[in-house]
Amino acid sequence: MNNIAAKLRARRAEVRTRRALNRAIDTAATATVRQELIAIAQARSNYMR
Repeated sequence: MNNIAAKLRARRAEVRTRRALNRAIDTAATATVRQELIAIAQARSNYMR
């Protein structure tokens, strides 16, 4: 049971992080900041599923 709960918590954390990063990209003040955030998102995607 703990393993299932841990997987659900991890999945929710991934979704929260992805959502926050997407929001930051959408509201980035400059194109440079947006590009940096996109680079971070792409680097993180290797660790996500």
